[in-house]
Amino acid sequence: MTQIGFYPGEILLPDCNLEKWSVIACDQFTSQPEYWEEVWKKTCRHPSASKLIFPEAFLEKSDFNEQVARINQNMEDYLQSSLFRAYPDSLIYTERTLHDGSVRRGIVGLLDLEQYDYRKGAASLARATEGTVLERIPARVKIRENAPLEMPHVLVLIDDRERSVIEPLAEKISSLEKLYDFPLMMGGGQVRGWLLKGEQYQAIAEALQRLAAPEAFAARYGVPDAPVLLYAVGDGNHSLAAAKECWERLKMFLTPEEAARHPARYALVELCNLQDDSLKFEAIHRAVFVPDQDSLVEEFEQYAAGCQGKEPPQSVSVLTRKGERTVSIPHPERTLAVGSVQDFLDQYLNTCPGKVDYIHGDDVLRQLADRGAVGFRLPAMEKGDLFKTVIQEGALPRKTFSMGDASDKRYYLECRKIK
Repeated sequence: MTQIGFYPGEILLPDCNLEKWSVIACDQFTSQPEYWEEVWKKTCRHPSASKLIFPEAFLEKSDFNEQVARINQNMEDYLQSSLFRAYPDSLIYTERTLHDGSVRRGIVGLLDLEQYDYRKGAASLARATEGTVLERIPARVKIRENAPLEMPHVLVLIDDRERSVIEPLAEKISSLEKLYDFPLMMGGGQVRGWLLKGEQYQAIAEALQRLAAPEAFAARYGVPDAPVLLYAVGDGNHSLAAAKECWERLKMFLTPEEAARHPARYALVELCNLQDDSLKFEAIHRAVFVPDQDSLVEEFEQYAAGCQGKEPPQSVSVLTRKGERTVSIPHPERTLAVGSVQDFLDQYLNTCPGKVDYIHGDDVLRQLADRGAVGFRLPAMEKGDLFKTVIQEGALPRKTFSMGDASDKRYYLECRKIK
């Protein structure tokens, strides 16, 4: 049987006001603490996932160890209070209505971390699509390593051109048990979920096996000798990388038999189809906070003019308080404009003080530029190029693309015990 690495497990759902419970992924709105302050106002008096996460907007503004301890204690308290309903050996089929009215379909289940590798050059069944920012992993490991629960904001992609894995479930929802249906706070749209059990999983597993068959994979991408890539991490790679690191550390102290059944071997994720019409790739822009904005812009223009690569010409919009200008890169060395900009910023910030934030949306980038940041507006990549590019070139430059608007990112909802 072809290895598929995606399985049912025991999923926990809170028995409370789900609109107050469910909040957006912790790595969103990192330069807008006011967003998270409003979330706290809405949730502080209710059971809420907001009490189980560490929004990255506050990572450098809070007592880290104290906050992590509080998160772990809140998880223990929720478990002891019988807040959760348990659904053993289950998956959940989800439909998320996005801000533009489109519907993203997915399946929440367990990804085997033994089948995932985020390192450059990985040949695993599940891989990162973008370069992992290694310095972002330790904080997330610290948050997860003693946590009794996990909640997913990870979206894992399959390239199912025949729409054989997820889409058939939409036709069966009348026969499935509905678990939730509610509006998400802060303009997040609507989310619905239905319980999936053995019969539905069997059909899902068979369809995934067909996708993972080496001969089908080779024909799909024209790569006869490449190892199969079945799962590409679309959102939440750093959280998944932290789960992987925690598992690698833990399994050193386990027997093979213990490791085979330990809950931390798996991570709860949502599986989505790259071919879903609702999935639109948007660029992730750069907002750079430096003491001397003019110097940064001048050095970028010099860098762009001095590139001696053989890739097609690129152009990047640079935003400051003074306005917006287009900088051309006539002979780039990197395939994508995001790679050219990231190479420059890595070099520049290695010798000059400053900080980069990764921004979703032109409006937010413009606001930050008006406040004194230097904004680099980047073009979006074509989503159809994703799998083949990762197969042939490895992970893309970090923070290359975003799947939709910031408000469309996954909200925390389902939970699972990992201890």
